[in-house]
Amino acid sequence: MTISRAIFDSLPDPVVLIDGERTVVYANAAAQELLECRASGDNLAMSIRHPVVLDAIERILGGAAEHTAEITMPVPIQRTFQMHASRVEDDGSGDSVVATVMFRDMTTAVRAEQMRIDFVNNASHELRSPLTAILGFIETLKGPAQEDPEASKRFLGIMGREAERMRRLIEDLLSLSRVEANEHVRPRGRADVVGVVGGVIDILEDRAKDRGMTMSMTAAADLRKPIGDADQLTQVFRNLIENALVYGTGGTAVEVSIAAVDRIPDSGHAGVVVRVTDHGDGIPKEVVPRLTERFYRGDAARSPDRTGNPNSTGLGLAIVKHIVNRHRGRLQIESEIGKGSTFSVFLPTD
Repeated sequence: MTISRAIFDSLPDPVVLIDGERTVVYANAAAQELLECRASGDNLAMSIRHPVVLDAIERILGGAAEHTAEITMPVPIQRTFQMHASRVEDDGSGDSVVATVMFRDMTTAVRAEQMRIDFVNNASHELRSPLTAILGFIETLKGPAQEDPEASKRFLGIMGREAERMRRLIEDLLSLSRVEANEHVRPRGRADVVGVVGGVIDILEDRAKDRGMTMSMTAAADLRKPIGDADQLTQVFRNLIENALVYGTGGTAVEVSIAAVDRIPDSGHAGVVVRVTDHGDGIPKEVVPRLTERFYRGDAARSPDRTGNPNSTGLGLAIVKHIVNRHRGRLQIESEIGKGSTFSVFLPTD
């Protein structure tokens, strides 16, 4: 490797060098990792199919000195870049490079602004209902109920529950914001999924006993540890197992299985899959695609004869989805009315 290429590899932003035939002469380490661009030898269109990038190369090869544009790369996770393509003048060295394409990663800044907007919109909308209820009861306690101890006690209890609901909502909104802020940055370490799931089951043991339910875990031998953040995966599996305890029929079992897979759905990567199965009422097919939407509560559809999860803010599965996306994994939901549901989390091991 030449000194100049070693310098390119030290840069945090992707840089790609192109010859006159649109062939990649060199892609630095960031380009290979973030854009999954081939190191060299292939036409640029084989690695980066974005029309704005390809148009910029056409402009440069047609004689333009430079071209700048903001682009969004949708896969493997959505990222925003400021792209700058420029022509390289022939210095007589015999180098075949005629153009450079540099990508400044703007994802964090763009996500931060979008999260600010989403947080304000979501908080103002979702907090309005419990806040209105609390203010209404305060007015009642100042007036007609002031001399009524029984009414005061009941209203204070309702106010306490509404305040707790607001607290949970704010915590989940902040958690979702943190997850989304780092969604484009894949974890570096490896996680002991068996240990993570086992720890969650231990924590929720009393919850299961309260409903007369049992929890079990089976794991294949010699599982490879997936690339992952153990704390975030704990959040994922706690959410899924808690949901299984809420929506599973009392007295039944929640079963968790962990196995290796040769190929993750819609991906060429090998990995592990964690399946959480309950034996509850099941979920209507038309509801399944909406379960990971923010603030969507499928309680009535999933369990028409119950009140569902009183602690739900409607954000739990949205948080799960974004954490799984950060891990470059897949979330799969299968359900049949009257036979329960299985939530499967696929995590790559390479």
